[in-house]
Amino acid sequence: MNNRDEILTIIKNIMLEMFEIEEEQVTLDARLYDDLDFDSIDAVDMIVKLKEITGKDIKAGDFKSVRTVGDIVETIFTLMNA
Repeated sequence: MNNRDEILTIIKNIMLEMFEIEEEQVTLDARLYDDLDFDSIDAVDMIVKLKEITGKDIKAGDFKSVRTVGDIVETIFTLMNA
């Protein structure tokens, strides 16, 4: 999971499996709360799943400024390449 495309694919799979959001809705510009109907519990569930997949210690604070799918991709990319 070292490139952004791979991270986006994983996020799309998570969105489909956990939140029943269709793959075509999951774009880099899609806003989590406005476009994808995320709530705070969904965000926590996403963080837990990403922790499992990456094996990294992801803190909720890492996602404080995340608003779009692209923001998630960048946050995970940064964590994976730190």
